[in-house]
Amino acid sequence: MAPVPTPSALVELLRDRPTAVLTGAGLSTDSGIPDYRGDGSKPRRSPMTFQRFVASEDARRRYWAGSSMGWLRFARSRPNDGHVALADLERAGVVTGIATQNVDGLHRRAGSQRVLELHGSLDTVSCLDCGTRFPRAEVDVRLREVNPWLPTDPDLVPLNPDGDAEFAEIDRFVVPPCPVCGGILKPDVVFFGEFVRPETTTAAEALVDEADALLVAGSSLVVNTGVRLVHRAKRRGIPVGIVNRGPTETDALADVRIEDGTSEVLRALADALAARTDNAVG
Repeated sequence: MAPVPTPSALVELLRDRPTAVLTGAGLSTDSGIPDYRGDGSKPRRSPMTFQRFVASEDARRRYWAGSSMGWLRFARSRPNDGHVALADLERAGVVTGIATQNVDGLHRRAGSQRVLELHGSLDTVSCLDCGTRFPRAEVDVRLREVNPWLPTDPDLVPLNPDGDAEFAEIDRFVVPPCPVCGGILKPDVVFFGEFVRPETTTAAEALVDEADALLVAGSSLVVNTGVRLVHRAKRRGIPVGIVNRGPTETDALADVRIEDGTSEVLRALADALAARTDNAVG
């Protein structure tokens, strides 16, 4: 039986290689934000699709009711050791940038500078009709003004990784329209059924093209935006490391595949590579 790869194998794979990073929902679970697959086998529930959101007032009511609770949890979440470790590696010159499938903004809060949010961010909301953009916190104030009965404890409802929460009392929920034109408000995240912006895709590809290695952390790679970056790395002939609990769609392409938590592995990686870089500079 082949030995199980350890963080030291990942250290050796990435040593002296400027590394691009791709992250997914599994990176944020230690911050209290669940991933879609929960136990690694089947999704918790189907997420909102763009088509349903646009076509159905009931769907928008259901989404915004849940989002009103989910946003509170997202706003209170803090970066975990995995986020901090990646920021440390960027400051040390090991990580050249991060492409993330997450919409929680935790990479930036941890101190990472070059972050490409492939699926957008919950921090802002836009009108689908006039295009005006609003801070999410501002929209939250308006949501609670027209729905003063909403609970203020975000732990009362289960949370999903896109900021949506399962909330039962949706029939009396009022969705405020755009204050500029009366149109439909939507968070600036890529719903299922939507396309990633072409400029975002181009920037993520450039991130991989500039790097000498790709590290995937906390993604099962079931979404094409991530899979394409792994295939791009392999076409370039650069090594790929994967850290995730549960299988991924590209395990067969990994040069090193570690089945473990991202917080523990990334901290070990930063302690080895960032410290080595600091010593070399000193």
